[in-house]
Amino acid sequence: VAIDGSKVKANASRHKSMTYREMKKQEKRLRAEIDRWFAEADRIDAYEDELYGPDKRGDELPEELSRHETRLRAIQEAKKRLEARQVEEDRKKGRSPDDGRKSPRGGRDFKRDFGVPDDKAQDNFTDPQSRIMKDSKGYEQCYNAQIAVDKESQLIVATSLTQNAADNGELLGLIDQVESIRGGPPRRVLADAGYKSEANFAALEERGIRGYVSLGRERKRPPQPPGPDRPASQRMQEKLKSRWGRKCYARRKAIAEPVFGWMKAVLGFRQFGLRGVDKVTAEWDLLSLGVNLKRMHRLAAAS
Repeated sequence: VAIDGSKVKANASRHKSMTYREMKKQEKRLRAEIDRWFAEADRIDAYEDELYGPDKRGDELPEELSRHETRLRAIQEAKKRLEARQVEEDRKKGRSPDDGRKSPRGGRDFKRDFGVPDDKAQDNFTDPQSRIMKDSKGYEQCYNAQIAVDKESQLIVATSLTQNAADNGELLGLIDQVESIRGGPPRRVLADAGYKSEANFAALEERGIRGYVSLGRERKRPPQPPGPDRPASQRMQEKLKSRWGRKCYARRKAIAEPVFGWMKAVLGFRQFGLRGVDKVTAEWDLLSLGVNLKRMHRLAAAS
């Protein structure tokens, strides 16, 4: 099987995103503006009470104030999402609120307190679960869609979808799906440099799977030779240098990449229609099923 991923635009605009720094700035500005409106309303209310008595007053907020309060709530909710995401990331690093900025592992001190996002961290108001990712056209609000494709039939045999722009965390999960479908591991796994990691290579060896995963793009910048602390990466590099390894890896593009071409060029799928990671995952599975049905129809007609 060949494994590949593609950044697919979310049903959201990157212009509807805001950085944590801008959120703090806008929250302060909107709060001051709202306080000014309420102070003005109190002044007018007191003046009208003197003129007309305390029982005659309007209950509706001015339209401008209503818009400001709605915007403030949206920004505060986005800030909470970023902070919650940062808390989760910090806990994965072994940090706790009691550590301050000290590294729990004795390394370099952190630049920010526990749970405080980087000023450049972003959240999207339209689809908060999508992420800013770099695609062929630049930076867009995206999801990272993954497929594993069978060499013989070019059918999609596994799918996944992630909010992470990096591919390497998806390799083993896709292989697990292939194993559950066919009752055993694939004979060979082909993947580009996005899936490289010492942990992935070691796991492939432990499972007895012949993996051919690039360590880098030779034409643009030759990959650095793996150090002695990465023995599995060294063995992968030697395998890819062999005549047979080069021949196997060369098949990767012809197996997986045409499938993305069918999705985007033939079916015209370039953007998700739904929002939220669960719904978008279901949409990706449905699209993959449609591509498989078209492919199976062609295979049946040819047989």
